[in-house]
Amino acid sequence: MTDSHHLELFQKIAPILKENAIGVDASGEFPRASIDAFLGSGLAGLISATDVGGLGQGPRAAVEIVEQAAQLCGSSAMIIQMHYAGTAVLEKFGQEGVRKEIAAGKHLTTLAFSERGSRSHFWAPQSTAKKVDGGVQLDAHKSWITSASHADSYVWSSQPLSAEGMSTIWLVPRKTDNIEVLGTFDGLGLRGNDSQPAKATGAVIPEGNRLGEDGGGLAVMLETVLPIFNAMMGGVGSGFMQAATNATIGHVSKTGYAHLGNELRDLPTIRAYVARMKNKSDAARTLLFDAVTAMETGREDAMLRVLQCKAVCGETATEVTELAMRVCGGMAFRKDVGVERTFRDARAGTVMAPTTDQLYDFIGKALTGMDVF
Repeated sequence: MTDSHHLELFQKIAPILKENAIGVDASGEFPRASIDAFLGSGLAGLISATDVGGLGQGPRAAVEIVEQAAQLCGSSAMIIQMHYAGTAVLEKFGQEGVRKEIAAGKHLTTLAFSERGSRSHFWAPQSTAKKVDGGVQLDAHKSWITSASHADSYVWSSQPLSAEGMSTIWLVPRKTDNIEVLGTFDGLGLRGNDSQPAKATGAVIPEGNRLGEDGGGLAVMLETVLPIFNAMMGGVGSGFMQAATNATIGHVSKTGYAHLGNELRDLPTIRAYVARMKNKSDAARTLLFDAVTAMETGREDAMLRVLQCKAVCGETATEVTELAMRVCGGMAFRKDVGVERTFRDARAGTVMAPTTDQLYDFIGKALTGMDVF
């Protein structure tokens, strides 16, 4: 397999994501056709090991795929990202059966960390787990689960069964009895990502569905989930920036003032804004892939870069997409220009845990020699 094989696979499904993106945004419906294409492409097992039928790739490939997806459909990119984040945990701690299903494109997974009680402090679940006849009983009120009504499984956090520690991680089938998805998602952006609350009231799963050690959930979150999750969030932000910049360049290059006989790009102020968009996008993307390199090589500053890449790409995406709205003017409010959807979608990156403000605090701690977590 060549290093670009995963990108070649994505190009085969890219037209489906593009074709459905506007309708998904308008209706708020789950991008079923796009995700079915993703599952059938071989990319569902992108980071699954080759011995279970996967492509055996790492974080770099995952970042590249979600970056490509975000340029076409933000909702699909978020669903794919959460699938890869959950897959990373299952690859390390899950049973062979579910790993093979993921690699074969027969299983979509997602994270279920955020809770009503702890909000964006995902590392401190308030949900409980206790041993009962037949397994482990989970009780929880999860505040946001991407693909809540469509994923086959949740990678779920709870307080420990009996061990010391802040949390324990579980594989929870979505169709487990007494787990209820509440309501529907009707958000500003990422409208088709099916991010909904879910409530577990006496939901029982096998104790063998534990992922990692009892009480070891924080280590799973920080060592397995956080690096690839943050990098992929950076990739999604980078995709939004590229989409907004390219749409803006296309707009100013073909739109002008008929009575003056010129185009918008003839104005120095317009060219300066486009240059700023490109500079900001490329600078953030450079830091993002430096973070990926740091992860791959075990560099000493890897965790710092992991924290930085989500903060920088998330915040820069809001800046770049806002500039796109300004440059494209009133036309930017039209759906067909392709700017306002990206503008709305990009807002999620700064408030999705760990939020940008939390990351600034973590980065500040790291830089001043404090314990980050």
